[in-house]
Amino acid sequence: MAPTTKSTEVEVGGRTLKVSNLHKVLWPATGFTKGDMIDYYARVAPVLLPHITGRPLTLKRFPNGVDAKYFFEKNCPSHRPAWVPTITMGDVAYCSVDEPAALVWLANLATIELHPTLAGAPDLGRPRATVFDLDPGPPADVVTCGRVALLLRDTLDHLDLQAWVKTSGSKGLQLYVPLNCPVDYESSRGFALAMAQLLQRTHPDLVLTTQERRLRSGKVLIDWSQNTASKTTVAVYSLRARGTPSVSTPVTWDEVEAAVEAGKGDGLRFDAAATLARVAERGDLLAPVLEAQQKLPVVRPA
Repeated sequence: MAPTTKSTEVEVGGRTLKVSNLHKVLWPATGFTKGDMIDYYARVAPVLLPHITGRPLTLKRFPNGVDAKYFFEKNCPSHRPAWVPTITMGDVAYCSVDEPAALVWLANLATIELHPTLAGAPDLGRPRATVFDLDPGPPADVVTCGRVALLLRDTLDHLDLQAWVKTSGSKGLQLYVPLNCPVDYESSRGFALAMAQLLQRTHPDLVLTTQERRLRSGKVLIDWSQNTASKTTVAVYSLRARGTPSVSTPVTWDEVEAAVEAGKGDGLRFDAAATLARVAERGDLLAPVLEAQQKLPVVRPA
């Protein structure tokens, strides 16, 4: 059946919204539709929203599906509902999403991916966590990322720092070291770089800290540069514009260890349905990142 542009009204969190093109296929390989995406974001909202509320949000929109052209949108659309607030950073007024209706509104705009900053209002200069984005260079894969993640976890443990991990929903993994205390981006970025450099020195065959493509093959880039006010990292529970409707999903360290031991990354890949099932069974595995308070040691990058 051809997609229809006819709009229909839905009730979300006490607000009435118009949604359209619900039968439009956004993931051609699986038949996952815009309506499916809207349903996913409405259902995952209780665990997703705490991680993006009050944070400037960059939108990645795919009007004609994941195989077609897309664009990033930083300025919140001017036609937004009056109840969707904005957060100004520099000369950009970003969307601030703090209720399920706002998520559904964004999904209706074919916003597949959500990319928040690490800091939130009112103090946009204070990151709430340090993030390590692990990006594999083929033939390295998510299992290779798992090996690096475990090395990084153990290194952080020696500093009495805890980390939580999620899949990127794409090829890699992302580690979060919660801070939730006074700290600036310069300190957080310097710490992330120092940790990445340490692992590069001790495991030069496995870890890389620079973006040079000629050096990427078979190694995992620890992208420390994400710890910057202007940078964003894909939100936990965000869908990704891959061949299937994959999701950036929290995982346990036991799951990472099992994947590395087995040499298979199947246990570190989740689609929308699997993620919703995990949330129903386990709740939000990344929730501690929102509350845990940790101070970064003073370190100096090489």
